[in-house]
Amino acid sequence: MHDAVNQLMANADAAQITVSEIAERAGVNPTSIYRRWGTLESLILDVEATRIAISAPMPNTGTLRGDLLAYATQAATDIARPGGLAFLQAVIGARDPSVAQPTAPLRDRAAQIQTMLDLAGERGEPALRYIDVLDCILAPIYLRTLFGVGPDAADLATFVERALTQRT
Repeated sequence: MHDAVNQLMANADAAQITVSEIAERAGVNPTSIYRRWGTLESLILDVEATRIAISAPMPNTGTLRGDLLAYATQAATDIARPGGLAFLQAVIGARDPSVAQPTAPLRDRAAQIQTMLDLAGERGEPALRYIDVLDCILAPIYLRTLFGVGPDAADLATFVERALTQRT
């Protein structure tokens, strides 16, 4: 299923892809997709979260500042690629937090980020929470990209500094 979604997203925006197209490409019935993922957005979210986990593992540079800057750079690069907004679009489409399936990939990534932050805390660096990264780094990256003014390296450094001073 993931291969079918990735192939279709390589040639079209996520908003143009349908469950029927995915099912046809994967050689399954559309009802199989609905039974497993519930919605198209949930499937795309699962595919994108898997891709991100593989292509953008949590950095481990030895410093929190370095880790956050590497992570911010990965996130900005990823969202700027063709089809990069698919993850954000899927998040928006799967917004019902009471449904565990669609939000599971988000919780998994949040846990990975928190582990990175906890390791930094164990080294004596600032104790940040996932929400600090979300508010100070990811939100401005996504918002700027949506408005067509994606961040540059100086912006990313500023976002990281905001996160680092968030809890002091």
